[in-house]
Amino acid sequence: MRALVTGGAGLIGSHLCEHLLARGSEVVVIDDLSSGRRENLRGVDGATGFRFVGASIFDEAALAGAIAGCGEVYHLAAAVGVRMIVDRPVHTLETNIAGTERVLRAALSEGAAVLLASSSEVYGKSVAVPFQEDADMVLGATTRARWGYACSKAVDEFMALAFARELGLQVVISRLFNTVGARQTGRYGMVLPRLVRQCLAGGPMVVYGDGSQTRCFADAGDVSSILMRLLGTPAARGRVVNVGHDREVSIRELAERVRAQVDPRCEIRCIPYEEAYGPDFEDLQRRVPDLTRLRGLLGPVPMRDLDEIIDRAVAYARATPGE
Repeated sequence: MRALVTGGAGLIGSHLCEHLLARGSEVVVIDDLSSGRRENLRGVDGATGFRFVGASIFDEAALAGAIAGCGEVYHLAAAVGVRMIVDRPVHTLETNIAGTERVLRAALSEGAAVLLASSSEVYGKSVAVPFQEDADMVLGATTRARWGYACSKAVDEFMALAFARELGLQVVISRLFNTVGARQTGRYGMVLPRLVRQCLAGGPMVVYGDGSQTRCFADAGDVSSILMRLLGTPAARGRVVNVGHDREVSIRELAERVRAQVDPRCEIRCIPYEEAYGPDFEDLQRRVPDLTRLRGLLGPVPMRDLDEIIDRAVAYARATPGE
């Protein structure tokens, strides 16, 4: 089996490449390195059956060449991170919607099955926690840029399911919750690597809002393994599946646990969201997945606990001080 990974130089994509090669697949990555990094693929460069295409998914010739002969497509290329969403809303919408359409059409032409990486953001402001895949979306006003990202990922899902129903494309949609781990950068607002590097630098560790908002963090290595298993599960085709950890932690507690492991003297400072992202930003209080469907499809899905995830993030940050 040959697999294409769009956005394969990113956090999840680079771990996924390792899993696919270990499985015995040939792997092709297409990535323009706008947010991913070539260094993330250091562990697979030169491996038998691995090929990197340094191009955008908007380059039709490059995409056609990359997908040729592939039976699987893992579509991870997207605009990611709160900072990116707020600062570059046009890029976000174009990449997530128009880019996905190009990948789906290319996969249909090749007869390849597609794993589409979506986001828990599509649940919007829903308070029906934990989130179930068939629950209603509750989105905010169009004047707030964050909801443009949520809508773009929802449109991706609608489009993928339309390709499946009308044209017969084999599709699995994974709604990813907060995924972290080695190779993740904090430059686009990702909270764990940002807190770790702030603490390593002596602080302060900056928490947005009052820190009571909660998230669930899963390791990228665990998540990428699940994605590979999902696309290989016939019962998952045509379905939306939450992927992540369901252990809930407040951002304040996350900062405290990072501080305990790195430097107990480090200050934790709370600042208003407006100071971080501008006056139109709106955050969500809770993000918790219902994993019933995932476990029904795959059975037990062992995942690293938060302390180990933090340990690994700290070790990576110490090994890469210049990032």
